[in-house]
Order: sequence, then C-alpha cells, then structure tokens
Amino acid sequence: MTPVTLALEEAVSDFGRHLRAERDVSPHTLRAYLGDLNDLVGYAADTGVTEPGELDVSLLRAWLARQHALGRSRATLARRTAAVRAFTRHLHRRGLLDDDPGLLLGTPKRQRDLPTALTQEEAARLLDTMDAQGPLGLRDLAVLELLYGTGVRVSELCGLDVDDLDTGRRTVRVLGKGGRERTVPVGEPAVRAVQDWLRAGRPALSTEKSGPALFLGVRGGRLHPTSARRIVHDRITEVGEVPDLSPHGLRHSAATHLLEGGADLRSVQEILGHASLQTTQIYTHVSPERLKNVHRQAHPRGAQPD
Repeated sequence: MTPVTLALEEAVSDFGRHLRAERDVSPHTLRAYLGDLNDLVGYAADTGVTEPGELDVSLLRAWLARQHALGRSRATLARRTAAVRAFTRHLHRRGLLDDDPGLLLGTPKRQRDLPTALTQEEAARLLDTMDAQGPLGLRDLAVLELLYGTGVRVSELCGLDVDDLDTGRRTVRVLGKGGRERTVPVGEPAVRAVQDWLRAGRPALSTEKSGPALFLGVRGGRLHPTSARRIVHDRITEVGEVPDLSPHGLRHSAATHLLEGGADLRSVQEILGHASLQTTQIYTHVSPERLKNVHRQAHPRGAQPD
C-alpha cells in the first residue's frame, strides 16, 4: 500500500475535530466515520492522490464500488456514503475542494428489516415469571420492566440517576442521543419494580463509588450497558419459551405494543426519542387482523353487516 500523505491525514484529523466540537456526534459514529475515511484516503493514496483537492467523484464512486465488491452490507454502504459526503462538504467549506463531489453521489437505500419483537403474551410471561429474589433479582426485574415499560435505549437506562424517576408522576427523565432530554411515561409495574429495587436491593450493592446511579453492578459501580445486555439474555434464557433478544429487542417490543394499542406514531416518536419520524415508521408493521379491526372501527364503510 502507498503511504498516505500528511495532507490527507491532516484533512481526516481536522474533520474528526469538526465532528467532535461542532456536530457533537456520538463516540460510535465518530469511530465509524473516521474508520471509513481512513480507508478512503488509503485507497486514494494507492491511486496516486496526495492532496485533498484531488478527490473527485470518479475516485469516490470507484471506492464505493470496491466496498460493494467486497460484500459490504447496504447499511454499511449507506453509512460510508454519508461519511464521504460529510467529509467532502467539510473540505469544500474549508476551501480545500473547489467543488463538492459528494453532492454527485447517490445514497444507497438501506434495507429495513422488521425488528424482532415479543408478543404481548410473551412479554407478560417474561416479566411475570422472573425470579426476583435477592438484590440482583430485584435489580434485574427492574431493569427489564423499565426497558420494556419505557422503550429507552440500554445506554439511556444505564445513565439514569435515582432522582430521574418521578414515582408520583410516573415519569422518568432520560438523556438521549445528542444530549437531548425527554420525559417518558412509566407504567405502574415498572415503578413498583424500581421502588422494590431501591428499597431492598440497591442498598445491598451500594458503595462509595455508586454515586447517584440508579442501577448498580455487583461491585457497586454504575451498571454498564454490556452487563445490562447480559442480564436481559440470561433472564430470558431462565424463563424459557420466550425468544432470546437484546435490550434493543425490548425497545422494539415496547414500540410495537404501543402502536398495536392505538398510540399515534408521533407520540411513539417522542417516547423513543427519535429525531426523525421516519425512524419510528419501521415499527408500523401490524398484523392483518389488527388492520381489519382498525378499518372496521375507523372507516365509515368499515362496519361489518350483522
């Protein structure tokens, strides 16, 4: 491989600083974008490119075609296209590109697979039959009840502090992506499970390093998302007769069941903390029977003859 020039390396580094300081992207997105762009400039160097101003649409398309030939998924190709377009836009604004070649790139359509979700009966079986004995049992039940009862992301759950839950109003204050704060309703079963954990579970695990964290690990520190994922997997395995899924699967289940229960899409968007309604629309798959019932109840010509 041809070594990447300092000019190309500095262009990528400057873009990384821009993402951190001005766009406040998540660490995951930052790593992904910089990984994509380092691959791009490595490819560019192999073709003889030494300066950012030499990046053109032909080279960008050739690089993306190579990604496709390597078997990258549509989701990965869409992300890499987005990374390149953001990068060339940044270079153009910095005066390093006369024109922005990223504007000429098409965006691959991402495949939208329907998310795996529990049925309402499976969710009830999981939460009603869990062994909630001892501090860890109380914690694990509260974790699963809150994940399913609110639809929060696992990172959001692990970031909760004790005073984020308002038991009187049955709401929880959540800090989501991009530092956006939202208030999410909490059902009675989840409130009760968290109260039991706070009363009889958390004091047994709490240490000086616990701070205000709502959920704690076995050593007293704030519960880590990796541990929360393991909790969900282990508890589902113990119960049996319930499909194994991740905390994100419980989030999918919560969204699906809200819509099946008649919630409007905009409300579900607010609860989940989606920036775009388009993201929420993936949950709008419903059964044919549900569609028949909605049509029967809502359409003036939907009623069935007696």
